[in-house]
Amino acid sequence: MRAVVVGAGEVGYHVAERLSTEKHDVVVVDVRPERLEYVQTRLDVAVVEGSGASPSVLEMAGIRDVGLLAAVTSVDEVNLVCCMSVRGGDHLVKVARVSNPDFYADGAHLRPELFGVDVMINPERELALETLRLLEATEATDIATFAGGAVQLVGLKVTDEAPIAGRTFAEIGADIGNAPMLTVALKRGDRTIVPKGTTAVKSGDHLYVVATESTMPTSLELCGYRTTEVRRVMIAGGSLEAYYLAQLLHQHRGQAIMLIKERDRAQDLAAKLDQALILNGDATDLELLEVEGVSGVSAFVALTDHDEINILSALLAKHAGARQVVTLVNRMDYMPLARMIGLETVVSPRLSAANAILRYVRRGSVTKVATFKDSEAEAIAFNVSAASPLVGLRLAEVDFPEGAIVAALVRETESGAIVPRGDDKLLVGDQAVVFALPEAVGPVAELFPS
Repeated sequence: MRAVVVGAGEVGYHVAERLSTEKHDVVVVDVRPERLEYVQTRLDVAVVEGSGASPSVLEMAGIRDVGLLAAVTSVDEVNLVCCMSVRGGDHLVKVARVSNPDFYADGAHLRPELFGVDVMINPERELALETLRLLEATEATDIATFAGGAVQLVGLKVTDEAPIAGRTFAEIGADIGNAPMLTVALKRGDRTIVPKGTTAVKSGDHLYVVATESTMPTSLELCGYRTTEVRRVMIAGGSLEAYYLAQLLHQHRGQAIMLIKERDRAQDLAAKLDQALILNGDATDLELLEVEGVSGVSAFVALTDHDEINILSALLAKHAGARQVVTLVNRMDYMPLARMIGLETVVSPRLSAANAILRYVRRGSVTKVATFKDSEAEAIAFNVSAASPLVGLRLAEVDFPEGAIVAALVRETESGAIVPRGDDKLLVGDQAVVFALPEAVGPVAELFPS
């Protein structure tokens, strides 16, 4: 497939990187020559300098022959005009990054179809949703949910005190019996592998675990954690991500305490978020954090517009006794640094955007795609049709591609989801959640035709 990505910022770069890795033909459009040079020296993509809102520039990018137009600049209006400039067809999906809350309000008059947009992506709200799920899963570093949350895939770092440290997966499986949970991948150092029964777990390993909602607390305990209820959350910053998270906390009966350095922004949000406590203050002020009781809140979340401030304030909050810390980092090269200095739970708007966009790249039988910060692996949900060669086969009989595993089956049952064993079969109408390394994505997709 050919794709045009308008915008070479953090979101556009990551989308282009994922598409290029999967051997799609990608053209990146941007007005900044230095960003295009950065992209071209690192990715196997073509570039075109100019505004994505210009029809002539889009023609130079070959817009007539593409299957995906992803307009993901940081300016909503440019993204919308870009989509309006292109006449759609059956083969073309147009995705626009739009952050303005007015487009998503109930009864909004600014509907996507008026702009020729097939789907609008709001990275800031997607990130807020992911952050809320991470807060509810305590020490999870990544989280993806399926079947309305009935099945969850989380990333967990194994602690020194974890009951599973030093044991093989076969031994662990014998202990938990038929409990609906499954480790689909293990990351150790720079390697991500699909573990075998003889693979031993070590302290410091990063596990990706699938479990039903009811058994997720057991998974946390096995990795050395305990569950906590989210009540009061301290948020650093007045960004859009912070605004959306404060709203979500209120909807889930939690309270947001927001530290906002800019007085005008603090006053603006105080008028919009009457359920939150808004404080005009600097989140990098250790004394302020201690006075406002950061050690007594459920979590501290750094969501300013500056990565460096987020990292510093998160470290200070952790030093002051915060039980859980979540840090927003836009630059991917900062993520390993954050982990190295003890900030395990990191969120990224561009990953949130990529998850949403990739679903529309692999449309057909694909219903959802989730990517992960420390791994190139993906969790992909496929609808199982009668055309699939896997229908009726026991999973133990399936010659599944190396580097992939069926993590869950979503079925019309009371639980809504099954964490499968070897004797389980794929049925027509199921939704199969597959965890796959990059080289396995293509072969896996061939097994689930629409």
